[in-house]
Amino acid sequence: MKKENIKILLVDDEPDIIEIIRFNLEQEGYQISTAKDGLEALKKAVKILPHLIILDIMMPNMDGIETCEQLRKDTRFQDTVIMFLTARGEDYSYVAGFDAGADDYVTKPIKPKVLVSKVKGLLRRFKEKNEEFNQLKFNELVIDREVYKVFSKGTEIILPRKEFELLFLLASKPEKVFKREKIMEKVWGSEVFVGDRTIDVHIRKLREKMGEKYFTTVKGVGYKFVPPEK
Repeated sequence: MKKENIKILLVDDEPDIIEIIRFNLEQEGYQISTAKDGLEALKKAVKILPHLIILDIMMPNMDGIETCEQLRKDTRFQDTVIMFLTARGEDYSYVAGFDAGADDYVTKPIKPKVLVSKVKGLLRRFKEKNEEFNQLKFNELVIDREVYKVFSKGTEIILPRKEFELLFLLASKPEKVFKREKIMEKVWGSEVFVGDRTIDVHIRKLREKMGEKYFTTVKGVGYKFVPPEK
């Protein structure tokens, strides 16, 4: 991912802090948006879907801790990188930040080189994590979300988008039993017109194309993916 495509949301009620951080990160080529408190940050985050959010802990209306907790409850931001700014020296503020779901923190007064270095490091780990997660490999089977393709022993298996998304979800956590409600939420989301038997039909089609061995039905609960033996 190129720097100019990376979106960062800065959240702080001090304009001087915002300007210092904005200037240094824009110099690195990142897209910067700002918010003055947690409430505005939540609205901005939904609108722009940033890759990284830098949150001040002490803010009016909604502080950084609560903002982070609210973001992490939204599936769209579960993997978003969140870094706290704090002027506090007490250890409990760092602990509270990590408990709320933060990935890192930097203390005020801001040292631009330190901040930029941390941002680069966090985004690098985010990129590596997502690149790794975009391709699942199980011996003879490769599931590649970058190109929406599945290969078994080098031969491509053609799957429609929803069948692919269902397969990728199950295969993302082998042997984990996914409940039907969770599958419906993750794969079909707000498409409320989808019928109750939709999951069963898609599983049946996956079994026809890939074989029975990969999918186990847990009666009354849901389905799980069984990886091929080595």
